[in-house]
Amino acid sequence: MNELITAKKLVEKFTLSRHPEGGYFKENYRSLEIIPKAFLPKRFNGERSYSTAIYFLLEENDFSAFHKIKSDECWHFYAGQTLWIHVIHLNGKLEVIKLGNDLLKGELFQAVVPAECWFAAEPAPGTSYSFVGCTVAPGFDFSDLELGERTELLKQFPQHKLLISRLCR
Repeated sequence: MNELITAKKLVEKFTLSRHPEGGYFKENYRSLEIIPKAFLPKRFNGERSYSTAIYFLLEENDFSAFHKIKSDECWHFYAGQTLWIHVIHLNGKLEVIKLGNDLLKGELFQAVVPAECWFAAEPAPGTSYSFVGCTVAPGFDFSDLELGERTELLKQFPQHKLLISRLCR
């Protein structure tokens, strides 16, 4: 069935739009319940929905540039082939998460990127597209998104120079 699904068909079916960090997305869920600012960690500048979710698509030769958000983000694999998520943890350690459906090759159906970690994503070599979902709690707000600046990230994490140089816009 997946061979009949193309990236173009997914963009059309789900009316996906370009995302500032790369790829295509569409928010498909936003909780109507709200967490007041007073009950959130100080890093948040206002109230947030309990949770949000998006569809996200990356095609071959595209990438989601290094960025970070203020909430945990759970990634879910849906269709296509393997997606690599490069996470630079707060201690500087790099983790590469392989999201996909080949469990025998160590791929995962779901994985979590912790709040405040820098991360980028790209289709693995030989992948035509990856169609995934991202669930964020507390819910995503664009004011929580910080796009990585190559110069600053290289100063902070020189050990990851090649990756940062390649996956920043």
